[in-house]
Amino acid sequence: MSVAGESSGRARQMREKAQELKQAAERATDPQERQRLEDKAKRLQAQSEQESSMGGGDIYPPQ
Repeated sequence: MSVAGESSGRARQMREKAQELKQAAERATDPQERQRLEDKAKRLQAQSEQESSMGGGDIYPPQ
């Protein structure tokens, strides 16, 4: 697998995990736990977007 392919695969996995965390946050009854899960999901989503843009040949991360 090429570097770009590995990068896009990793980005896809991050997006899937972020989605799982968002769903877990929706089910969480504790407000602090919900916030922690939402924050983690947002960080993963941002990382996946950065991975996607870098894997696609764009050398500058999104601003």
